[in-house]
Amino acid sequence: MNRIIPGILLALFWLLLLIKGSFQLFWIVVLAIGFIGAREYCRMVFSDMLYESDRVLLPILLIVPIIAAVFTSAYPQTAAFGMMLGLICLAVYVFNQYSRYENPATVVSRGVLGLVYVGFFLAHLVLIRGLEDGGHWLIILMGITAGSDTGAYWVGCRWGKHKLCPNISPNKTVEGAAGGMLGGLVGAVVLSLIFSVKASVLMIIPLALTLSIVGMTGDLVESVLKRGFGVKDSGTLLGGHGGVLDRIDSLLLAAPCLYYILIYAGF
Repeated sequence: MNRIIPGILLALFWLLLLIKGSFQLFWIVVLAIGFIGAREYCRMVFSDMLYESDRVLLPILLIVPIIAAVFTSAYPQTAAFGMMLGLICLAVYVFNQYSRYENPATVVSRGVLGLVYVGFFLAHLVLIRGLEDGGHWLIILMGITAGSDTGAYWVGCRWGKHKLCPNISPNKTVEGAAGGMLGGLVGAVVLSLIFSVKASVLMIIPLALTLSIVGMTGDLVESVLKRGFGVKDSGTLLGGHGGVLDRIDSLLLAAPCLYYILIYAGF
C-alpha cells in the first residue's frame, strides 16, 4: 500500500499537469525534479566528498541543460547548448576546487556522467512538451513506462523463472520483461485512442515495444549505478518508491529515444 498510493497520486499529478498545465509550468516542475534527482545523484556518487555548499551548487550545474530547455520553442538546440555550458561550468568548479580532491579526475568523470544522465536526458521531457501534441505524447510515454513497470512486476511475480540480469538486478526475469513489453503496449494503445496524436496504431505498436525495452534498460542502468556505489535506493523522498531517480529511471532513457524518433519521423 505504501507503494500503490504514492504511485497513483504521482500519476494523477503528472496527468493533470500535462492536460491543464502550461509549457512554463511543466518546465518548472521538470526543473524541480531534475534538481532533486541531481542531489540524489551527487549523494550517491560523491558520498562524503561534498561540502554543504556543494550539495546546492553541483546539482545546479548538472541541470543546466534543463534550464536551457525553456527556450526550445524558439531554439531546438538549447539542450545541447545547455550540455556544453554545464560542462564548462563543471570544469570551472573543478579548477577552483582542485586542491580539495585527492583525484579531481574522479569528480570530472562522475560530474559529466551526472550532467548527461540527469540534466541532458531529463531535458528531453521539456523538448517533447515543446512539440506539437507534445503533451499527448508525454501522456502516452507515461502509459508505456507505467504499463511496462506494472506488467513486468505482475508477470514476473507470477510466472518469472529465468533471470534476466542476475548480477545487476536479481529479481528481474525474462518473463517479467515480456510482461513489461505487453503492459507498455497496452498502455500506449489505450492512451493513444484517448489522447490523439498524428500517428497510426501501426506506428504506436512498434514505438511502444521499443520504448518499453529502452525503459527497462534505463531501470537496469540505475541499478548498475546503485550497485556500483553501494546504495539500495537513490533516496527516501517517495517512501516505498525510493528517491526521484528510482521513479524516473525508465523515463531518463525513454524520453530522449521518443524525442528523436518523433523528430526524425517528422512530428
